[in-house]
Amino acid sequence: MTGYIAVAFCAAVTFLNLFSLAVTAWRCRVRPEPLAGRMKASGLENHAPPVSIVRPLCGLETFSEQTLRSTFELDHPDYEVLFCVQNKTDPIIPLVEKLLAEQPEGRGRLLVGDDPISPNPKLNNCVKGWQAARHPWVVLADSNVLAPRDYLQKMLVRFRPDVGLVCSPPLGMAPEGAGAHLECAFLNSYQARWQFTSDALGMGYAQGKSMMWRREIVDRAGGMAALASEIAEDAASTKLVRGAGMKVALVDRPFDQPLGKRSLLAVYRRQTRWARLRRASFSHLYALEIFSTSVPAILIGAFAAREFGFSPWIAAAVVAALWLLPETFVNRRLLWPATWRSPIAFLMRDLLFPIIWIDGWLGDDFEWMGNSMTVREAADKTLDRAA
Repeated sequence: MTGYIAVAFCAAVTFLNLFSLAVTAWRCRVRPEPLAGRMKASGLENHAPPVSIVRPLCGLETFSEQTLRSTFELDHPDYEVLFCVQNKTDPIIPLVEKLLAEQPEGRGRLLVGDDPISPNPKLNNCVKGWQAARHPWVVLADSNVLAPRDYLQKMLVRFRPDVGLVCSPPLGMAPEGAGAHLECAFLNSYQARWQFTSDALGMGYAQGKSMMWRREIVDRAGGMAALASEIAEDAASTKLVRGAGMKVALVDRPFDQPLGKRSLLAVYRRQTRWARLRRASFSHLYALEIFSTSVPAILIGAFAAREFGFSPWIAAAVVAALWLLPETFVNRRLLWPATWRSPIAFLMRDLLFPIIWIDGWLGDDFEWMGNSMTVREAADKTLDRAA
């Protein structure tokens, strides 16, 4: 009886994995039809609403000039760019001033200062940009997002009357070295895949890399302070939008985040930070994440094979192939970074995942951009500030 239960479980989670890959391959496919046709279908063909782009900055990164410059190269007739920096000595400021000087139309502005409304320094940095934004559509875009020329159109086209927020998870691109390829394995066909699967099922979740808001939704809820209800502004955004009776939607294809080199330690720390944040905001879903990678299926498949007198090693290899090879195929199909080494990177990710998952349950503290933060007392600090 135990063997049959093991077979059923292994088959169920493997099918769910293949289903999520199929959904992602369809949702993120390269679309041959021009975006103009989709804009027409959504009623936006002859209406390009003005948009404010708020980009919080903190320090220089490898691709800072490339990503920030892309903000000024958009095919949109009316938008403004608000760069937000907390400290007037931040080394990113000379680069921003250089880029602003290259814009004769005065499209961009640099805002310096801090508004401590929450334990989240990124959210505090965004407050002045939100307040200075002139337009009814506002994008909060991380500094390391590379904006394509149709960046704004790709978000606008996803709005419907019941959609209050459109987001994009990051797509790891231009990886250099084992650490960066491992980062791609986490970002692309794991995290982005499950987000697009949730979105296809009508349960979209916000991610703070690129978020386009209907401004009135946030303002009706009390402004940016409403996003301080959670330690992570994207978790607060998801709950705010759903509380307003609306949905979070994702763009058709995620926007690039160039990676360059990444150390294995940096990848591990980033993933444990995100794990702790997910556990703090959506613990019921976080509890199920352990079954979303190949290791439990491989182990249980091997156990089931042994119960029925077959080689557990062969069974483990077969189950691993059913998980890792289709994932590689989908990455190549979508033109995401993929090589013959990709199955190894996916397996490394899946072997590391249980450690990260357990860490997410046990840990509360983390460091982000030089700031010591915790998920343990975030709600209490927010309430103290409100009082």
